[in-house]
Amino acid sequence: MLISTKGRYALQVMIDLAESGDENYVALNTIAERQGISKKYLEAIIKDLVHMDMVKGLRGKGGGYKINVDPGKCTAWDVISACEENFISVSCVSDDHFTCPKKTLCKTLPMWIRLDKNLKEFFEQYTLSDLINNGS
Repeated sequence: MLISTKGRYALQVMIDLAESGDENYVALNTIAERQGISKKYLEAIIKDLVHMDMVKGLRGKGGGYKINVDPGKCTAWDVISACEENFISVSCVSDDHFTCPKKTLCKTLPMWIRLDKNLKEFFEQYTLSDLINNGS
């Protein structure tokens, strides 16, 4: 399992917007420059975050993006899982209607389920506010 740059950058973007506050919109160019992310790649990330209602966008002069969640309640898991398509260890633990023919006989399935649960619990420990304050 690999957290892609999309998931990692989404977390950076959300922290950036949280630090900017929820009063002013921040231009996409500004975020891209501050985070060292190409504008084109950032557009795809922002699209996912807007779709998940984590970010609000405004077009036109003075437009841009701003955070739409409480940084003290939004977890790293919320952000990463919003942008990662299949954030699971193995396909047989997927909720996407995948049915493994060996599921009832598999001796390793409980281990994979536990791994995914532990991973989720780990990332749920960290809110955006925690990360802004150096992960403490």
